[in-house]
Amino acid sequence: MHKLRDIMSKNVTSVRPQENVFSVARKMREQNIGMVPVMENGQLKGIVTDRDLVTRGIAQKKPNSGNVGDIMSTNIVCGTPDMSVAEAAQLMAEAQVRRLPVVENNQVVGVVSLGDMAVEQPYQNEAGQALNEISETHNPHASNDLQ
Repeated sequence: MHKLRDIMSKNVTSVRPQENVFSVARKMREQNIGMVPVMENGQLKGIVTDRDLVTRGIAQKKPNSGNVGDIMSTNIVCGTPDMSVAEAAQLMAEAQVRRLPVVENNQVVGVVSLGDMAVEQPYQNEAGQALNEISETHNPHASNDLQ
């Protein structure tokens, strides 16, 4: 059974809550990432996703000069390096998230995404199932009477 440590991205960019929203968005674009952990004094305080930038930043007319701490998500779901890929996929489906910070001793040691799972042959099924559960819940056009 493979663990998250086997497939997670280990080179994780993090930001501080005081960082400017625009500079964080720019980092995300430059590094082609959709989620950044927000760290303070070595502790995970939140995460900022591309969706947070839109829904809590732009849509609420918060200026680009605002702090990322004002728009970050604080209800964080995390995995551990020794968690199995199947357990992580289930956790991600239940929490409706596509990216999972991997934490050990209160430190972010990696990030795993559904994409990381999907490119690994043995985990394509788990990733597909998790994405299906996430998509069904978030799709306002999905019909429940398609049986």
